[in-house]
Amino acid sequence: MKDKMMESTTFVERLLEFGLTRQEAAIYQCLLGEGKTTGYEVAKLIGISRSNAYNSLASLTEKGGAYLVEEGTTRKYVPVPLREFCKNHLRMLEESRNWLISHLPTEKSSAEGYITIEGARHILDKMKNLLAQAESRVYISCTRNYLLLFVRELEDLVAARRKVVIITDRPVHLANVKVYLGEDRGMQIGLITDSKYVLTGEYGEGSLNTCLYSGQKNFVELYKRALGNEIKLLALREENRES
Repeated sequence: MKDKMMESTTFVERLLEFGLTRQEAAIYQCLLGEGKTTGYEVAKLIGISRSNAYNSLASLTEKGGAYLVEEGTTRKYVPVPLREFCKNHLRMLEESRNWLISHLPTEKSSAEGYITIEGARHILDKMKNLLAQAESRVYISCTRNYLLLFVRELEDLVAARRKVVIITDRPVHLANVKVYLGEDRGMQIGLITDSKYVLTGEYGEGSLNTCLYSGQKNFVELYKRALGNEIKLLALREENRES
């Protein structure tokens, strides 16, 4: 029973990311399970007043999550299929993104500084974006568990013939990627792309989840040199083991 409630909560939480309020999300989930339903039935099923149910159903319909069906004097609601609802929302976001990019104000030029990025989600998003934008080479330092969070991005880099070098703590099987096995990385992560940008800091459950991002040449060169020295030591260790 507890697991069922947890799943329901998670489902609603995910729907919030598609622009629904918590009550609209709960009603949409109800409709997906029940099918064609009246506002009165929805109110009883999720335990809210009829006025709240009808208001939220009207709003949900406006947001593309339900259709109104007239059956004589009875008004019923049917859910828009989940895949269709999600696809419509993503399409709308894509159109809005394209419009915003085409109308982007001209930014004043300024020197690349140091930016602190906090929060696991924001750090992972920044790392994935840096990987997606890499034009020639990427160097990564982190635990094997963290690598699993962006395997798709690494595979895309390899497919695009980008050079990928990884320092991690356990064996990783990625085709056409050079992997060096070092000490336990702990919560520390590091990323250099194209010798232009660095993201480094702490990431992971229970950590502070704080990273420093910079395109400052001196900082990039310093971090690149430190990572390069570690790679040389690990390469030497590999040679000694093989000989």
